[in-house]
Amino acid sequence: MTAHPPEERENVFISLLINIVIPSVILMKFTSDAYLGSVYGLLVALAFPLVYGLWDLIKHRKFNIVSILGLVSILLTGGIGLLELDPKWVAIKEASIPLIIGLLVLISLKTPYPLVKTFIYNEKIINVDKVEQALQQQGTVALFEKRLTYSTYLIACSFLLSAILNYGLAKVIVTSPAGTVAFNEELGKMMALSYPVIAIPSMVVLMFALWFLVSGIRKLTQLPWEEIFQVK
Repeated sequence: MTAHPPEERENVFISLLINIVIPSVILMKFTSDAYLGSVYGLLVALAFPLVYGLWDLIKHRKFNIVSILGLVSILLTGGIGLLELDPKWVAIKEASIPLIIGLLVLISLKTPYPLVKTFIYNEKIINVDKVEQALQQQGTVALFEKRLTYSTYLIACSFLLSAILNYGLAKVIVTSPAGTVAFNEELGKMMALSYPVIAIPSMVVLMFALWFLVSGIRKLTQLPWEEIFQVK
């Protein structure tokens, strides 16, 4: 068997800096007429996560639906601001993206490529080859597939939670007319709060889904923990 070179992991600090911190600071502090102005400030702020997302997609050559929807979300945010649409569309957009991903997770159960394998049951986290071999040996493949289905429901719930929190946060914070300095400042504040208010609760649900799946793997394969997880 040919060994695959280890895939370079994303630097979480750089990702947070480019996708949240820098855009938030620009939107809240540098979109007044004394600096970049409302239009150019919005464009510059959104350029950071947009360029970073495109660079990451090209670098890893993995154009998955989640990454694409993330880029679409950034473009929609820019469009709402530039076209000066009603701020209610920000809340709708913020809720629609995670809701679409959650629905796709459920729909993918009916396909050969369930998205649960993208989020938690993948080679970055789990030693998939060894686990599947052990499942075959134990005769527990069917039981594992059922556990995988339940994990998928949990992942879908995490995105439903994210959609609800996204909508509520945007509805409360973004109230000024699009195209104004106040709108940009509110957008920046929403982005800054999105991590503690939205990402952390959703991540807790995802981590529970991972624990639920891995505990099932441990029971159904009889493998020790160190052989289940990818250790580098």
